[in-house]
Amino acid sequence: MIIAVDFDKTIHNGEWPALGSPVPYVADVLQRLSAEGHYIIIWTCREGKYQTDMTNWLIAHEIPFNRINDNIDWEQYGYNARKVNADIYIDDRNLGGLPTWNEIYDIISGGVKPVWNYTKE
Repeated sequence: MIIAVDFDKTIHNGEWPALGSPVPYVADVLQRLSAEGHYIIIWTCREGKYQTDMTNWLIAHEIPFNRINDNIDWEQYGYNARKVNADIYIDDRNLGGLPTWNEIYDIISGGVKPVWNYTKE
């Protein structure tokens, strides 16, 4: 499965452009998903020096990734689109909010179905 993961406020808790601490359990969960064969794309608006700093931060915190803002098998479309193609997108701005990383693992591994905490006003 291809998993696109936002960086700011999803993997770390700092305020742009700072790099904060890893969000609880993010390294463990992404390491497990990577070990299980999932393909991880970091999906971010950071570029240039900010992207280089982010890449070094990910490596220093042992957070695995396969690509940054880059599609796998883009050749089938004839160009590498700006939109990252993935099976799942993980972002702090998800409709319904960002689950904890342990909940994210359970949802991806099929151990639990996602639940929205939505109530109609």
